[in-house]
Amino acid sequence: MSSRRQRGTVIIIVLWTSVLLTVLVTAMASKVRLSAKTAVHNQDASAQWAELMGAVSQAEMELMLERMPRPVGETLEESEDGEIRSPAYHFDGGALTLHYPQSESMIVRIYDHAGKINLNRIPRRNMQLLIEKRLGGIEADPQQVQDLLAAWTDWTDLNDLEGLNGAEKEFYLDQEQPFTPRNNPELDTVEEILHIRGFAELFAGVNLDAAFTIYGNNRTLNLNLATREAMQLLPGLDDELIENILAFRELEDIDDRGEISEIVPFENLQELSVWVNNSSSNIYSVFVYPRLDLDEEQLQLLRETDPFVNPDTVTQAYMEIIEVRDYNNLPVVYKVDPYGRLPDTAPPRVLEEDYLFR
Repeated sequence: MSSRRQRGTVIIIVLWTSVLLTVLVTAMASKVRLSAKTAVHNQDASAQWAELMGAVSQAEMELMLERMPRPVGETLEESEDGEIRSPAYHFDGGALTLHYPQSESMIVRIYDHAGKINLNRIPRRNMQLLIEKRLGGIEADPQQVQDLLAAWTDWTDLNDLEGLNGAEKEFYLDQEQPFTPRNNPELDTVEEILHIRGFAELFAGVNLDAAFTIYGNNRTLNLNLATREAMQLLPGLDDELIENILAFRELEDIDDRGEISEIVPFENLQELSVWVNNSSSNIYSVFVYPRLDLDEEQLQLLRETDPFVNPDTVTQAYMEIIEVRDYNNLPVVYKVDPYGRLPDTAPPRVLEEDYLFR
């Protein structure tokens, strides 16, 4: 009887040992597989990061090349009417093929800040017009407009003296998270505007980096380079006019007021004219990210419900804001954001038969 018990005990021990060894081997195998997958993913991420940074450098080089003297006999792009198109207007946010081609898996977009509203150079009158547009145009409450304008003036003036219905140090120190106002016309970031009393609500839902800049000296913006987000804030423009401007500039440059009038009705043009110019700048936002386009079958399905679906589904990308002064020196980098929010990259949302300019 004792011998049988001993044999039973040995069998149980052997079984438990087998179970424990099986569990241990399985755990070790899973760990090995996980380590192998991690190594592969890290290798892929490192390779993709190298491609991305290579494309960033090539984009910077592209901007430097644009500042070199044009080669003798170079053939420049022409419009359908045979007019020479400005190379400077290539940097309007469209997907680029660079002179030194980037990896096929990478998308490069460059935005000239001449296509954004400059918060550090905007005239007070234009800020008032901007506020009125956001509050409903002619239906805006005049008192609310003046209160917001007073808060803007107090934030950007050089003292702590509160204007009529304005907001100064006392107001901001009384907030749940106290801070002091800028008291300087030079904002440090575009997001700073949200700290001004009432402006977070005023610009709720706006991609601020796409619409505004704090760099450069332009007091107005160039419609050849303007982002959707910036144009949506401009008096005189609605969504239909904006999409037609985007479609027009794909075909030819907007060189003067007469060409704007081909798209924008006279009454709208009167409001818009104080906002526009034809200059470019030397400040750019460079976006680079891995290609992630929808395939044709997916596009076709989506177009059944939305004919203007954007084939580029990426909304965040590696971003640099740089200044390119000449072709002999590397660009000056002002800001790096690995998760920068892209402006709206969709093609013009208007059918050719609905163009206002034909």
